[in-house]
Order: sequence, then C-alpha cells, then structure tokens
Amino acid sequence: MDLRDKNSAWFDERPNEDRISPAARRLLEGYSGIAADKIVQHVVEIRDAAWQIFPYPCIGQFRFLDLSLNQMKEYAEVLKRLNEGQKLLDMACCFGQEIRQLVADGAPSDNLYGCDLRKEYIELGYKLFGDGDKLGTKFLTADIFDSTSALTALRGQLDMVYAGSFFHLFGYEDQVTVSKAVASLLRPRPGSMILGRQIGSVNAAEHGHKTNPTGTMFRHNVESVQDMWTQIGNDLGVSFAVTANLQDLEGDHFRFHTNDTKRIWFTIRRQYS
Repeated sequence: MDLRDKNSAWFDERPNEDRISPAARRLLEGYSGIAADKIVQHVVEIRDAAWQIFPYPCIGQFRFLDLSLNQMKEYAEVLKRLNEGQKLLDMACCFGQEIRQLVADGAPSDNLYGCDLRKEYIELGYKLFGDGDKLGTKFLTADIFDSTSALTALRGQLDMVYAGSFFHLFGYEDQVTVSKAVASLLRPRPGSMILGRQIGSVNAAEHGHKTNPTGTMFRHNVESVQDMWTQIGNDLGVSFAVTANLQDLEGDHFRFHTNDTKRIWFTIRRQYS
C-alpha cells in the first residue's frame, strides 16, 4: 500500500471533537485570527497538503495540534530566558506550532529558530498560522546528519533546544549520533539545555516503524535515556544532568500501541566541561 494512501490506519479524515484542544483553538483564534467555525476546515486543508509531502503518523492524526512544550514544568523558565535574550531552537519543528505558542505567550520571535528536514512543512506553517508578514523567527531546512547543513551556523550559539517527537525517529546508535549533533548546538556553559517529549516504553527496546528513515526506532525508558546521555557526556567530555518521566498515553494512541508504550518527557542540562 502507498504510504500516502488515505486508507492508512493512521490517517483520520477529520479531527475528532477533542483532537483540536482548547489550547490549539485559542492559538488559531487568538494568534492567527481564524474564525472558530473555520478552524476545522482550515486545519484539514493544511493537513491534507502535508500528508502528500510525507505521511508521518503525527500528520495523519492531526497530532501537530498537540502543543506540548507549554505542558512542561520548565515552560515558565523557557519564556523567562527568551525574554532575557536567550535563544531557542525548535528541532524538527514541522509547522512551527510550538514557536507560535511561545510567541503568543510573549516570547520575542527574533530569539527563536525552527528547523525541519522538509521546507514544505515550514511553508505550510505560515499558511496554517497566517503570520508570514510578522513572525521574526528564522527557519532552517537541514538534515541533522549533514555536517555541512545550515545548522552549522548555530553550533555553540543556542541556550535551549526543544525536541518534540524527534529523537525517537531513529534507532539507538543513530540517536547517539543525532544527540551529539544537537548537543553541539548548545552554548558551552552550564544551564544550556535540551528538553522535549517522545514515544517511550516501560521496557526500553528497538522497534520497527516503516515511516522512519532506517525502519527502526528506539523507545527509551527513564533509565535508558539517562544512560545514553551519560555515554554521550563521557564521549564529549561534558557532564549532563538528565531528568525524565514516563506518562500514560492518552486516548486514541492505544489504537497503535500496547500498555508497554508510554510518553517520555525529558530535560537534559549541561553542567560543566
């Protein structure tokens, strides 16, 4: 079956009643000025265009509407640091929805960067939020595995990196490689941090997934993500403090996962070098 087939198990014709959360509705109405009765149609049109670019499950299921950075306990700290002039990159930003939420909550858009593998998603983000004439955020198109990509200009320049549903796209060894590349973007000083969330597991293990670049994804538990960053720190000569927790998946995630599958939230802070 063509991965873009709309009969795919992870393609929903329209968002369920609770799929567009109150937070997403507030963002689309308040920040973007979209009329309440036009939101569903607008979101479906953007999603359908994105599905033809690449059929990620998060696109098919409208999960780009699941704002998550603002659910983290570090969110107030992130906003404070951005308003003090620090810089944040949204890694694998998709439509840049987390960036728009930060801006709506008072963060200076000039202090934000977004990066995605697919330029088309970034362009669709401007259509989704209607802010092409006012958003000061710099968006980059880059492959994290390309050592000559646009991300090289940001090495050592960022105070914070948000990585939502990114690291889990890869198997374990590639996650180590990718994590080192992301860590290289941080300013080399205590307090620089990487934070985010992704699919995890009670029992850390490699899983197959046909929409991922290598066909596999490693799902972490708390212990495995801490161990991986200890390994990375040892390799880089840097100390990282890692906090993480597992949470149950909500609602319709269980169409595709077992009780072993969880969501893992993590914060990785640079300590010293």
